[in-house]
Amino acid sequence: MRFLGIDLGTGSLKLAIVDEAGRDIASSSAAYAVTSAQPGWAETSVDAWYGALVDAASRLPANERQAVRGIGFSGQMHGVVLTDAHGHALRPAMLWPDTRARDLLDAWREPQPNPVAPGMAGPLLRWLASNEPRIAAQTRWALQPKDWLRAKLGGAFVTDASDACATALAAPSGEWDEALIDRLGLPRAWFAPLAASHEVAGALSAASASALGLEAGIPMAVGAGDTPCAALGSGLCADGDALLTTGTGGQIVVMCADAPAPVHGLHTYRAANGAWYRMAAMQNVGVALEAVRGWLGYASWPDAYDDAFAASASASASFLPYLSGERSPWMNPNARGGWLGLGLEDTRGTMMRAAFEGVAFALRAGLDAIRANGTPLDAMLLAGGGSVDLRWRQLLADALRVELRAVDCPNAATRGAALLGGIAAGQWRIGDIASLAPKATLAATPRPNPSLDQRLARFIDLYRRTEDWFAIGRESA
Repeated sequence: MRFLGIDLGTGSLKLAIVDEAGRDIASSSAAYAVTSAQPGWAETSVDAWYGALVDAASRLPANERQAVRGIGFSGQMHGVVLTDAHGHALRPAMLWPDTRARDLLDAWREPQPNPVAPGMAGPLLRWLASNEPRIAAQTRWALQPKDWLRAKLGGAFVTDASDACATALAAPSGEWDEALIDRLGLPRAWFAPLAASHEVAGALSAASASALGLEAGIPMAVGAGDTPCAALGSGLCADGDALLTTGTGGQIVVMCADAPAPVHGLHTYRAANGAWYRMAAMQNVGVALEAVRGWLGYASWPDAYDDAFAASASASASFLPYLSGERSPWMNPNARGGWLGLGLEDTRGTMMRAAFEGVAFALRAGLDAIRANGTPLDAMLLAGGGSVDLRWRQLLADALRVELRAVDCPNAATRGAALLGGIAAGQWRIGDIASLAPKATLAATPRPNPSLDQRLARFIDLYRRTEDWFAIGRESA
């Protein structure tokens, strides 16, 4: 008996098949592009998502696909897909890096129980109602990405608390904020009813089963957002368990038995197992490093890593990675990035190294916000495709001042989704997840590094000095 996890990410879709013991049996992935028709926009055609799913499924062993008895879903959070009553998308999906709604955040006056960013469903839908009224008039459902994909495969139009609570249209508990939705002038009927992440939300249709090489009628779990799925797949269950994920963005997640008090710049969300987690969410991790790699002309990531870590740190250069604004801890959609302090002695290697350090420092700023609010973290699990290189892991440990233990699971979110599929199929109960936790191996131990500490202090000072300048530049644009 096998269970399939589908992780609908920002730049790629990943699949994983696990067995009855929760062990990874097979995996595959397929990439797609995030497009930007206008500056600040971030969109993807949902057809690209479905095509990637079919492509990735075709590369899984046929016999393993035929043994699948449950399907679960993980998905990028915050964005939104507008559909008609049948689930047909009316326009490309709007995604979390999108900043088109950054001037429409006044409806979310402080204090808010959770930070609000332009790429969340609430601000994006407010923008859509004003700028694309024809699409708004045709809309029946405003779905989270993974909920659209599940519906495409024959599932029900539902969502879960872990995704709903991150839309800026719901309470931290995940319950839709009907008063806010009404105040924004959005139809309440757009928003799918809630169900638990592990509940059954329909069965795989015959057409989708044929396209994917699976049996028709397989039960599909509701699923959860990618961050809570990664926590579930990594084995985070107990109060205080912590996880660092690095991908397109970066998240530091700390599990909480009870709802933590609201803190500016940090998120309080529902977990896939019904508990809570506190999170620092940084937008500019892999997306910033990938941009720098392209700008500097590195043909491959190994070349970029080798050049960066062979170079000595620049005596004066710092890199602010905030290419698309930033969430934790600054909550500044106007923030922008670049190198400051470059000298004639700097090289491509020192610039790439400064970029790695800048991303590590941005993660440290988010972690320090968590520490400042009563959680003295000195160890975390590590997951995500952006944390494989051993030198990068060591830099993260040194910059964050934490011991990092790598989860022995290449795609924790996909595994978490598969576990939800197994629960929906009756293989496990939600309370069994702790016993299915994957092994974790020591990845890096922090080392004293006074010069790195000095560069961190310089980084924070440079951001503070430029913060007002970003706002002035925005006002004059």
